[in-house]
Amino acid sequence: MEGHRKGPVCVTGGTGFVASWLIMKLLQQGYSVHTTTRSDPDKKKDISFLTNLPGASERLQIFNADLDIPDSFDAAIAGCVGVFHVAHPMDFGDKETEETKTKRAINGTLGILKACLESKTVKRVVCTSSASTVFGHNQGLDVIDESTWTDVDFLRDLKVVGASYTITKTLTERAALEFAEEHGLDLVTVIPALIHGPFICPRLPGSVRTSMAMIFGDKDRYSFLVGTSLVHVDDVASAHIFLLEYPNAKGRYICSAVDITIHEMAEFLSSRYPEYQMPTVECLKDIKGDKFNGLSSKKLLDTGFKFKHRLEDMYDGAIQCCKEQGFI
Repeated sequence: MEGHRKGPVCVTGGTGFVASWLIMKLLQQGYSVHTTTRSDPDKKKDISFLTNLPGASERLQIFNADLDIPDSFDAAIAGCVGVFHVAHPMDFGDKETEETKTKRAINGTLGILKACLESKTVKRVVCTSSASTVFGHNQGLDVIDESTWTDVDFLRDLKVVGASYTITKTLTERAALEFAEEHGLDLVTVIPALIHGPFICPRLPGSVRTSMAMIFGDKDRYSFLVGTSLVHVDDVASAHIFLLEYPNAKGRYICSAVDITIHEMAEFLSSRYPEYQMPTVECLKDIKGDKFNGLSSKKLLDTGFKFKHRLEDMYDGAIQCCKEQGFI
């Protein structure tokens, strides 16, 4: 991607947690950015957190697009040298069927990839996937790498709440990689761990809410923290940009900085933030969760990428943002 550093590049789903942070970083690095948001005929959606970013008035263009209308992304992608496909249907509560969500995500993604091909200008696509695509039924593995795929049939048989999100993400990433291989499109996927840290979007991101469950006292989310991998949103955004620019990028890249158990997390939080009352070891002993597999970022690190943020940065930033926006 050398020689195309300034774009323009397109970021889909621009109002989301990762996408908005990515837009901010791209603008900081001198890129011209196109981004997409869903149509808002009543003008009720406040996107000033994007339009007020430094450099936005000169180098940010906002387009209306919707995954339900795949060709609605054509205008935003036209003329771009790179595309970051971050948008994905978010429905952890299973309000829609798995089939509905999967069809929308795959059709929307393939429509975006077709627009990239037809543009004749896009040199590389970076798709945001999820660590949920490498979990599922992986018994016996201590550390997971990019060769692992979630077993969607196993998940369907479990019939657990929220499984459709994991299934949709997995099938969408597979479809994207298969399309790219078939059509000769340069595409890489980023597989982030649970994304944590500060945020510029007005809503509390779901992954931050989960990471902060013990601070919020949200016991229903403790099971997700029995053993988890975390990564700072700034490192996730940096990895996206790095992989757009890195000449030899190919395939999938796990992006995970910290592996931690719920007991280690409680001890860390109690020590660093004594103003918050953490659950005791006794309270946590009966919390059940999935078998914990660490995530290997070796492939990403072997490219020369370096993580800049540790656990302290993630929580310091998230707590500060939550205080500023009145969430705690």
